[in-house]
Amino acid sequence: MTDRAVFSEALEELSRAQRGGGRAVTSADLCGPFLRVLPVTGAAVSTIGSGLGVSTICASDDAAAKIDELQIDLGEGPCWEALSTRRPVIADNFAVEKHPAWPVFAEALRGYRIGALYAFPLTLGALDIGSIDFYSNSARSISKTELDDVTALSEIAAWQVLRRVLADDSQNTRDVDADPSPGFSRKQVHQATGMIIAQLQVPATDAMLLLRAHAFSSGRTVREVAHDVVARRLDFLPASERS
Repeated sequence: MTDRAVFSEALEELSRAQRGGGRAVTSADLCGPFLRVLPVTGAAVSTIGSGLGVSTICASDDAAAKIDELQIDLGEGPCWEALSTRRPVIADNFAVEKHPAWPVFAEALRGYRIGALYAFPLTLGALDIGSIDFYSNSARSISKTELDDVTALSEIAAWQVLRRVLADDSQNTRDVDADPSPGFSRKQVHQATGMIIAQLQVPATDAMLLLRAHAFSSGRTVREVAHDVVARRLDFLPASERS
């Protein structure tokens, strides 16, 4: 199978997992497609540094889970850097490189067999979701094609992680869809959804998902957030795309 065929298959597999089908999405569903296009040892996905909570969503193996857990515990590491900069973080020869941005985490990994570390941000518009990080037992460089492929898969994974977080919270007593006031028209929710569609060129279902995610992460209701969108006090464009 050619590299492009592998990527196409991984893209379709991750998209199928996102669409669901009545069963829970597993670690293999989420991490597996990435490991097919990026031949490394393991991967982990986490939500970090946002109102969505700080948690490992899935890991392909125990070592990947441990690497992710260390970053969460220490509050530093490539996954935090990737999300804060909204750029991939590449450490393709981890053992010999200096890591001034996350020295404590780097020192904590010295006893592990880590040759390379990568982290990619999971973002949707202006919303920070988390990151996916990879490790390899041996040092290896990442090609431009691999970088582009993982970036493309990361956008799909971001939607999937967001859906999972909101689904997991569905039993919570706080209802982000609750109406804070009898006079607060539902019409504004539809208006806000349309504005997000125009901003990000996404389907209506995804625009509504972003509204719910922002409400969840900020401790507000969907209607309150929609009101701010319609009043143009809030938009979902990344900072780099705002005029």
